[in-house]
Amino acid sequence: MGSEGEQSAVSLSTVVARGMAKLMAYKDEYEVARLYASPQFMKSVNDAFEGDVRLTFHLAPPLFSRRDPVTGHLRKREFGSWMMYGYKVLSRLRGLRGTPLDIFGYTQERRDERQWVTDYENMMCELLPVLSEENYEYALELAQLPDSIRGYGHVKEASMAAARNQQKFLLEKFRNPPQVAKFVELKVVG
Repeated sequence: MGSEGEQSAVSLSTVVARGMAKLMAYKDEYEVARLYASPQFMKSVNDAFEGDVRLTFHLAPPLFSRRDPVTGHLRKREFGSWMMYGYKVLSRLRGLRGTPLDIFGYTQERRDERQWVTDYENMMCELLPVLSEENYEYALELAQLPDSIRGYGHVKEASMAAARNQQKFLLEKFRNPPQVAKFVELKVVG
């Protein structure tokens, strides 16, 4: 086994890799469509229920939904089982992801998700070269921030905002770690 310092570096490396993977693997409309369009989904529905099954989807498509005037959140609407055809079409269009033709990529949520990936990478490039015993715990907490980002829509928006606030606090602590008093033994001669 390596030294304690090597073990710490490995654990931080693992946390950074997991954080980056989580940020890059967000579940967008194309991925949701792929999951619903898969034959396994309908098989699981038919295995779970007997008789004729009528599917209803409660969705708030960002491009077509209105905002609630009180909360500001997108209002969900009910869509019938015909959405299964829409999911099949949308799942085939996943090659548009990240291109100028990706209409979902223009939503604020998708832009924020992409920005998190860039900002996380930049933050790690800043932190890792100046890592020390004094700031290591703050670096670890910063690397774990993607774990706090959860949900979809307004829930995800709120968790991203909370993570940004925590990031600002932790970056300040990382850059200016509390000074630990060091005792120096003095010998009085004379």
